[in-house]
Amino acid sequence: MNATAPTPVRASTTLSLKGKTALVTGAASGLGKRIAEVFADAGANVVIADLRLADAQATADAIAKKGVKTLAVAMNVTDEAAVDAGFAQVQQSLGAVDILVSNAGIQIVAPIQDFTFANWKKLLAVHLDGGFLTSRAAVRQMIASGRGGCLIFMGSVHSKEASRLKAPYVTAKHGLEGLAKVIAKEGAEHNIRANVICPGFVRTPLVEKQIPEQAQELGISEADVVKTVMLKDTVDGEFTTVDDVAQAALTFAAWPSNALTGQSLVVSHGWFMQ
Repeated sequence: MNATAPTPVRASTTLSLKGKTALVTGAASGLGKRIAEVFADAGANVVIADLRLADAQATADAIAKKGVKTLAVAMNVTDEAAVDAGFAQVQQSLGAVDILVSNAGIQIVAPIQDFTFANWKKLLAVHLDGGFLTSRAAVRQMIASGRGGCLIFMGSVHSKEASRLKAPYVTAKHGLEGLAKVIAKEGAEHNIRANVICPGFVRTPLVEKQIPEQAQELGISEADVVKTVMLKDTVDGEFTTVDDVAQAALTFAAWPSNALTGQSLVVSHGWFMQ
């Protein structure tokens, strides 16, 4: 008589951030807002950091209805004093940050020959200076708390691939991968992980703004921008959704060990396959 095979033990599929404090930049709308909502659903207290305090406060008030603590912070991620002051406010109100999502970003499109140096510096400042300043502040708190933590950078498929009209954006998104890898190595002894999410096109206000701009620059219709530029290399002709990206962020944030650090996860409907 054959012995009955033992029933496999299945790990829980519920990802919990209970007791954690997460700070999300650019969180008053779009991707940042949805990530903050998903983190709150997983039990995290969330800090909504954005340029406009009123917008940040409205989002924080809405998320607080989920039963978690929230805090709205006005933060210009390119301003060292503003970043450090914002993190000090979080420390005083909610304690040290456990999770940082460096999500704030802008987009400016133009051919390289027409790109102004001012716009080059502006875009790099938001993505790279902002990524550095917020991660430095977060790492300092994570080391001091002794709990470690998780840093998540919002990269892009443009962390892997190039597209026309986006010289500084592609440069910045490539740079964030390098920053995450350095922090992953330096932070390991303090139980600090750093990873990058690389979405395809997500139909946020940032992307909506690009559609007419690219149509004008490329001399094609807005429908053709969507079909032949933004989604042409996906497997299904679909935009990545804010939920796709938020669930990836939750996975990184809730991961229990340094087994998943220094990595990038492409969420793009097959646009880029590693």
